[in-house]
Amino acid sequence: MHPLPRQLLSSSRSHPPPLSSDRFANMAPATRLCLTLPLRAAGRRRTSAFTSTRTIHNNPPKPAKVVPVYGTGPPPEPPTPAAEYAVEERLARRKRQAEMLRQARDIRKNNGNNSKPADPNAPVLKRRFWKDVSIKEVVGTYQIHLDSRPLRHPTTKSIIRIPLSKPQLAHALAVEWDQLLSAQEATKQHLIPLTSLVCRAVDIGAEDAAHPGGPGPIRESIVTGMMRYLDTDSLLCWAPPADSTDPHAPSSYLNDEGKSLRDLQEEAAGGVVGWLTSKVWPGVNIVPVLEDSGSILPRKQEPGVREVVQGWVLGLSCWELAGIERATLAGKSLLTAARLVCEWSEERQDLTQGEERKFGVEEAARVVSVEVEWQTRRWGEVEDTHDVEKEDLRRQLGSVILLVGGTGR
Repeated sequence: MHPLPRQLLSSSRSHPPPLSSDRFANMAPATRLCLTLPLRAAGRRRTSAFTSTRTIHNNPPKPAKVVPVYGTGPPPEPPTPAAEYAVEERLARRKRQAEMLRQARDIRKNNGNNSKPADPNAPVLKRRFWKDVSIKEVVGTYQIHLDSRPLRHPTTKSIIRIPLSKPQLAHALAVEWDQLLSAQEATKQHLIPLTSLVCRAVDIGAEDAAHPGGPGPIRESIVTGMMRYLDTDSLLCWAPPADSTDPHAPSSYLNDEGKSLRDLQEEAAGGVVGWLTSKVWPGVNIVPVLEDSGSILPRKQEPGVREVVQGWVLGLSCWELAGIERATLAGKSLLTAARLVCEWSEERQDLTQGEERKFGVEEAARVVSVEVEWQTRRWGEVEDTHDVEKEDLRRQLGSVILLVGGTGR
């Protein structure tokens, strides 16, 4: 370590002569550090004149170097929407779909003969093994025949028999199979939805015949699944009441008729629940599952309500049970499914004796889609989503009416 300068170690109380900046910069680093720290010598405290500064390093500061801009030319073009959302591409896609449908019709037209398709470039599908679809009355039931072969259950291979009281169901099932263009399409569930629904009812009926003393596993599983919707029924989940202190709250918005979302939900639920509690479950009090306090946890129904509804569902016929299952899964509402099945079932014509049926496909779809229609009117409809779901809901509810309806003979 370098020794300190002699004049700094003197016993004089006067301050040493100031050091120039050049002399201070030329000192060794250790010497500069000692000059900036307090000194103690012979029990006396000596301080340097440079105690107010503390140099860390003596490197000269370097100015920041600004990186030059290397980009040349005009700015890039703004992003363009994806091609699938462009109008031209959407129209072209629809034209391609129309062309594919035309090719399918050509294949169907030439099915069963040796002539070539109208379009030689059309894709060749494995043609269906039947040519004509017909309905025949065999041993007191309707059977769907593919040429001379009766339509069979895809799993059990048993012949599908439709009661004579359901001619509309038999004709709709025949039309469904007549529209298939190839054998591969018969293996796709979304192309034969009515067939799968009929097979579900046939399975329930076969199990009931095998277990005459009580409900079988299929019936019990369906009833257990349906009762879960009672506590979260879409008809009983209402929006919170309008907040008078906050005019910008979502619940404070009104439609053109001056009604809020909660008002529309109460009207939809009141008509269905009132009909059920007066004709199907008399004396049962069904309350909304969301309280006015704003809690998101649903509350359970009053004691005894669940037992009454569960016992009623458990006693339905195989056709009604399959129909109420399909309608509940489609609309997320057990109450709406019960109203639809009771109004159109051939086994419950006493409930609508002398009355005009007022609860059909459109009414059922409307009451389970109150909130969806409210939101789409405010914010708009998503193409290929809301419109597809709307039609699919009506298709499934219509299949339920075909399944449970009939002449009642």
